[in-house]
Amino acid sequence: MINIVLYEPEIPGNTGNIMRTCAGTGAILHLIEPLGFKLDEKSIKRSGVNYIDKVNYKVYKDWNHFLEENEGEFYFLTRYGKVPHTSCDFSDINKNIYLCFGKESTGIPKDILREHLDRCFRIPTNANVRSLNLSNCVALVLYEVLRQQDYPNLLRTEPFKGEDWLEK
Repeated sequence: MINIVLYEPEIPGNTGNIMRTCAGTGAILHLIEPLGFKLDEKSIKRSGVNYIDKVNYKVYKDWNHFLEENEGEFYFLTRYGKVPHTSCDFSDINKNIYLCFGKESTGIPKDILREHLDRCFRIPTNANVRSLNLSNCVALVLYEVLRQQDYPNLLRTEPFKGEDWLEK
């Protein structure tokens, strides 16, 4: 099972985009409060479109509450990581994988990261930016996990117009 963990997300548009990505992949979304917005349809509808009701998500009052209710393999995406996310072996579909991302302004707190230094990873970028957009990071890393697992339960053809639409 693949889980996306957002530690105190601040921007509703990012969370809405991530909700849509989770809806399209079957990943479970975990939101750790405080949130920088209200988790209502109005706040996230524009980015989540009509997929919000298809997302399996849960909200937690804080990091400890999240840890009390979840166990598995935790991976932390941070600009301070020294190893690329692609160096991880995510191929075992029987593992309960948690991809943890921090708030847009400051990331995941140092005290949490220090406890998991061997699980801190970075998406490589050049020196022009500190990091990429949160929703882009989630999609990029999630699809690396899915690629390594050969896209379990995901469609390989377009479901609405038919797989031979281009040929017609």
